Amino acid sequence: MTDGITLADQDVVSLDKIADGLIGLRILLVNVYAVSNGSDWILVDAGLYLSAGRIRRWAQAHFGDRKPAAIVLTHGHFDHVGALKDLLDEWDVPVFAHEPEMPYLQGRLSYPAPRAAAGGGLMSVLAPFYPRGPIDLGNRVQTLPADGAVPALSGWGWVHTPGHTAGHISLFRDSDQTLVVGDAFCTTKQESALAIATQKAELHGPPAYYTSDWDAAKRSVELLANLRPRVVAPGHGLPMAGVDVADALQTLARDFDQVARPHSEDRAA
Repeated sequence: MTDGITLADQDVVSLDKIADGLIGLRILLVNVYAVSNGSDWILVDAGLYLSAGRIRRWAQAHFGDRKPAAIVLTHGHFDHVGALKDLLDEWDVPVFAHEPEMPYLQGRLSYPAPRAAAGGGLMSVLAPFYPRGPIDLGNRVQTLPADGAVPALSGWGWVHTPGHTAGHISLFRDSDQTLVVGDAFCTTKQESALAIATQKAELHGPPAYYTSDWDAAKRSVELLANLRPRVVAPGHGLPMAGVDVADALQTLARDFDQVARPHSEDRAA
C-alpha cells in the first residue's frame, strides 16, 4: 500500500472538536471527517489520491486500531475519493453513496467536463486537468438506505443535496443542528488559490468549475438553510459554528444567484 505523499505541515491540519463526536482533517484543499457515536465511527469522504497514509495515521491517533464501521461519500469527485482504494485495502469496510453517484463509482461513467474558469480563480483555470473518473469499486460500494439513515451512526441522517453532482448528499444531526456539507456549499472561495491558502471562513457556493446543475444547487442550499444549522463542516474551507451560522446560510440562499452562480469567466486569482 502506498503510504502517502510528502506534505508540509501547514498543508495537513487536524480539525478537532468541531462538534460532539465530529472531527476533521484538511489535506491541501479538501477535508475528510470522522463521525463517532462512542462505539462506532465512520469516515466521510476519502480525500486526495495518495493521502491514505495521512488519513490512516490521523484516524489511529483518535481511534487506535478501530477501523471505521463504514465510509460514506458525499459524492464521487476525485478529491473526495482519491485515497479510497488504498484505505479499503487496509480497512475492508463497506462504502455507501447515493444511487445517482453509482455510475461514477462503479466504472461506468465519467463526470462531465468542468467549466474552465467558472467563477474566476486559478483553481478554475486548472479544472480541465482534474481527474474526472470513473473509479471502479464494484460491489464494495452500496447505496445508502432509502429511509435517510446513516449506516452505523444513530442520530444522523443523510439529505439529498444535488447540484454539485446529481447524487450529492450532506449529513445532518438534528439534536444539535450539526451539518456535514460536502460540496453543497463551501466556507472558502474554492475557485481561488489565494482563498484556499488563507482559509478565511466565509460562506460561498459550491465549487463553480465542477457544479453541473445550478438550479438544483440553489435548491439544495435553500433546503440546508431551512435546517438552521449551528455547526457546518464543509468539504472545502474551515468549519464554522455559532448563532450567526444559520443567518449567514439564509443570506447565501437568498443571494445565491448573485454571489454563487457564475455569470462570467473571470480573471484568475
